[in-house]
Amino acid sequence: MIFSKDYVGYLARQTVKHLVAEKMIHTDKPALVNERVTTGMVDELALEDRINDEVRVILEAFQDDMRKTGASYPEMFKKVKNELARKYKAVL
Repeated sequence: MIFSKDYVGYLARQTVKHLVAEKMIHTDKPALVNERVTTGMVDELALEDRINDEVRVILEAFQDDMRKTGASYPEMFKKVKNELARKYKAVL
C-alpha cells in the first residue's frame, strides 16, 4: 500500500467529518463510522498489493516456460496484472 495506515485513518476521519458537516450523513457514533470507513479504505488500497502477490505466484509457476520462450518478466507481470485487475473489476 502506498499510504501509511495512520494517513488512511486521518483521511477517513476527515471524510467522515466533512460528510457530517455537510449533513450528508448523520451519526450518533462517529468513532464507529470512522473505524468502518478506515477499514474500507485500507481494504481498497491494499487490493493492488494482493493483486501483485497473486501475479508473482502465477509467474513463478510459469517461470521455466517464460525462460524457454524468452518472455520478459516485467512485460508478463504487466499483462497478468491487467487481466487480474479486470477480473476483480479493480481500478489501478
